[in-house]
Amino acid sequence: MISFKQLPLEAKAAVAAGVVFFSMMLSRSYLAEKLDLRMRRWLVRLQMALFVNALMLIGSLHVWRSTVTTFSRSSAASSFCFMPWKIAVFMFLALAHSSFFTLLFLVAEEPYFFSLAAYTCLGAYIILIFFLFTLGSVEQAYKFFTGRGMKAGTGSKNRTVMKPVLAVMLTLVLTVVGLLNASQPPTVNSVEIPVHKLPSTMNNLKVVLLSDIHLGPTVGKTKLAMIVRMVKALKPDITVIVGDLTDSEAEIIRPAVEPLGELNSPMGTYFVTGNHEYYTSDVSNWFELLKSFNIRPLHNENVKIVSPESAADWFCLAGVDDIEADVLRYSGHGMDLKKALRGCSSEHATVLLAHQPTAAKWALQERPDINLILSGHTHGGQIFPLNAGAYFLNPFFVGLYKVGQNTFVYVSPGTMYFGIPMRLGSRAEITEIILRAP
Repeated sequence: MISFKQLPLEAKAAVAAGVVFFSMMLSRSYLAEKLDLRMRRWLVRLQMALFVNALMLIGSLHVWRSTVTTFSRSSAASSFCFMPWKIAVFMFLALAHSSFFTLLFLVAEEPYFFSLAAYTCLGAYIILIFFLFTLGSVEQAYKFFTGRGMKAGTGSKNRTVMKPVLAVMLTLVLTVVGLLNASQPPTVNSVEIPVHKLPSTMNNLKVVLLSDIHLGPTVGKTKLAMIVRMVKALKPDITVIVGDLTDSEAEIIRPAVEPLGELNSPMGTYFVTGNHEYYTSDVSNWFELLKSFNIRPLHNENVKIVSPESAADWFCLAGVDDIEADVLRYSGHGMDLKKALRGCSSEHATVLLAHQPTAAKWALQERPDINLILSGHTHGGQIFPLNAGAYFLNPFFVGLYKVGQNTFVYVSPGTMYFGIPMRLGSRAEITEIILRAP
């Protein structure tokens, strides 16, 4: 039987990831009631950071072998540039691995430079891994079709060296493009959506949709203030925030949230939780903080949006908790559509706020009479090559979808970004939704 010491490094990293994951499950089952809330929050987030880093270690070993070990066997190893390059690769990997720990130690009103650098390296790390894998696959296919029995010669060695060089160059270019794209203000996308049973007195009602702002290590008060100014310029009747507003505890990042107090939509500002709110383990405090800014959380509940022209004309605006509250066993929370729609008449239009497109799909399976669902979560993939994964993992990816005869689903690509201050193949968006009466 092979001992742990005899396992390759990649296998050891996989075992470590498994151990951390198992410890996460045990702590949720047996330690949840024994630890105070603050300690439980810290433990959960530390475990998540360790789990991700253990998985990343497998990719980091491949990056090191491709970009350092490969060159150490070539004439480049004798160059005076090799040692600085070796140090640069090590620092790059160290920063990428440290990114998730900034959620624990480096969150403030404005992002720290270290956090921005760490998450930028994480984005570049993802892109680099993709290109190394893709180019390696192309190389293996080339060898297969040209004859695997060929002896390695000068040409073969050159191809081996050129693969990481090309991968690094492509990564650098796309990293710069992604940073520049994400640094731009969100685009304002205006969408007209017909809403079955919407009263004629509420025709052209304007709803501004925000999602996935992710206040935390790389998004702070300045960016949120910019978003609020853009929303106010649109003069919406209603503003809705469909989850993932934050990645931090309310007390720590409270100063960065203050611009939300300037939202003054005449028919109200509403909020539903995303999965990241539950990762903070601080939802109750966030609810209280948002209420202090006159933002109403819809915790599996609804409100009647009444027409200013006639009290008899109204539609139901409902919100559900994020579905991961159940997975995380977050007490008192979890998607409860029946409770959220209690009191909503079938004779009136219903608009549902649900963070994840999967929740939107489940809601329509249970209640196909819902007229409009507003979601987020996918970020439009945020960066290449994650776009493909986000597309296949979600029943609705981004933009407007018609489901059945009288139902629409709109998925926001996100108003900011999570962690990585980059966007490739997607664009941050503030959505201006114009509701049309039939």
